[in-house]
Amino acid sequence: MIPVVILGAGPTGLTAAALLARYGVECLVLDRWETVYPRPRAVHLDDEVYRILARLGLRDEFAAISRPGLGLRLLDRDMRILAEFQRDTANSRHGYPQANMFDQPDLEAILRANLERHPHVALRGNAEVTGLVQDGDGVRVDCTDRVTGDREHVHARYVLGCDGANSLARASIGAAMRDLRFEQRWLVVDVATEADLAQWEGVHQVCDPVRAATYMRVGAARHRWEFRLRGGETAEDYREMARLHPLIRPWTGGVPAGDLEPLRVAEYTFRAQIADRWRDRRVFLLGDAAHLTPPFIGQGMGSGMRDALNLAWKLAGVLDRTLPAGALDTYQAEREPHARALIRNAKLVGTAMTEGGGPGDLLRRAVAPRLRLVPGLREQIANSATPALRRSGLVARSRPGRALAGRLCPNAPLDGGRRFDDVAAGRFAIVTATEPSAGQRAEIERRGAVVITTGRGDALDHWLRRGRVDAAIVRPDGTVLRAGRLSALHTVLPAFGAVV
Repeated sequence: MIPVVILGAGPTGLTAAALLARYGVECLVLDRWETVYPRPRAVHLDDEVYRILARLGLRDEFAAISRPGLGLRLLDRDMRILAEFQRDTANSRHGYPQANMFDQPDLEAILRANLERHPHVALRGNAEVTGLVQDGDGVRVDCTDRVTGDREHVHARYVLGCDGANSLARASIGAAMRDLRFEQRWLVVDVATEADLAQWEGVHQVCDPVRAATYMRVGAARHRWEFRLRGGETAEDYREMARLHPLIRPWTGGVPAGDLEPLRVAEYTFRAQIADRWRDRRVFLLGDAAHLTPPFIGQGMGSGMRDALNLAWKLAGVLDRTLPAGALDTYQAEREPHARALIRNAKLVGTAMTEGGGPGDLLRRAVAPRLRLVPGLREQIANSATPALRRSGLVARSRPGRALAGRLCPNAPLDGGRRFDDVAAGRFAIVTATEPSAGQRAEIERRGAVVITTGRGDALDHWLRRGRVDAAIVRPDGTVLRAGRLSALHTVLPAFGAVV
C-alpha cells in the first residue's frame, strides 16, 4: 500500500509531493497529461509562496524564470493614471520580492524536475483516475492508461485531490462547490515579442465598467493581457490579429502587429467558489478542487500551494505517529477561512475596479487619486501579507495584544548568512529572546525541534517585541502555534519527526 497518492501534477500536487518527500513519505502522483500542461495560466505569486518554493530547494531556479513586479497602477478608460502603488522589490520580511511574475509552464517544469531528486516520489503521466473507493484501511484508486487503455487499481493510505476545478476527488466524497456570487467572462491573451514595449513593469489595471482590462509583463519576451468580454463576445472574435491588435495597442505603441506573436487567446470565466467540505476520512481536497478565486489579487495558484504546505507536515507526522490523527482535523479548519478571506478580497478588488457602470466610473475617478492621502493605506495596498490562520488544535490564538499566533514567522536573516527557514528546515522551532536552560534545550531537542535565540535588536527580536512576548512556537509550515513566555511554551511543544 502506498502511503499517499496525489491526483494531479499541477503546482499544488507537485508541491505536496515534494514536501512529503522531504519527510521521507512515499508518494505516487497521477496525472492525465504526459508532460507539463502547455497553456500558461497563473502568472503571479507573492513572497509567502516564494518561501514554499525555497523550502523545496528551488530558490535559484525560480529566480531564473521570474521577475519582480513593481506594484499596481490604476488607469481610467483613457489610460490616464488614477493611482499608483509601488513595491520595493528588495524590501520583504520573507527575503523575497512581494510580487513575482512568471509563466506557469516554466514553474511546473522546475517543479517536475525537482521530483526527480526524491526517490520517494513517482510521477505517472497519461493516468486517468476514474474512481476512488474508501474502506477502513485506505483508498482504492482506479485509473486507466490513456495510451494503452489498461486499467489498474492502486491502494493508498491517503489520497490528495489536487485535480482541479472539475475534481473527481471532490465528487467522490460528495462535496459541493458553494457559489460566492461572482462571475465574469474575460478574454485572456498571451503575446510574445522581442520588441521593447517600454511599459512600467507593474500590473496595469484599467478601471472601466465597459472594457476593464489588465496588463502585465510576465517574462523577458512574454506579456499578458486580460479584457472583460461584453455580452455576445467570445474569444473566437479575437483570434485574428486584426481584431486583437486594437485591444492591446495602448500598450504596444508603434510596434507592428507582425512583431507580436499571439501564444494564446482564450476565454475564461472568473468565479468565486469554495467547497463545503475538504475531507472525507482519507481523501483531502487541495487547490482548485477546494476553492476558485478571481484573479484580481493573484492568489489562485498560491492558495493551492498554501494548502499543500499546511497539510503535508501534518500528514507526515500522522503517518510516522509523532502527531495524533486529530492533527488532520485542523486542515480545513485553518485553510478554509484563509482561502475564503482571499476570495473575498479578490471579489472586492474586482468589483471596485470593474463594476458600478457610469456612477462607479465617476466615483473611481474621484476617489482613486486621493487614496494616497489616507494614512497607511498606500503601504497596506502594497503589503503582500495574508490573513492569520483561525484558532485550531494547532493554532492557540492568545489574549488581545499578543497577535502572533496564526501568523507567519518572518523568514528573517540569522547569523552565518542563513535565514529562519534554512535553520528551522521543516521542523518545529522555538524562537526565543531568552536563552533556554540546559534542561529546557534538551527537552525541546528531544521533541525534534530547534531553538533559535534572537539577538538584541535583530529582526526576530523586534518581531517578538511587537507581539509583546519573549518566545513563540513556530510550526514546520512557518505559522506560529503559540506565543508567550519560554517557561510555559517548551512544555507544550508537540513532538514531530525529523526531516530526511
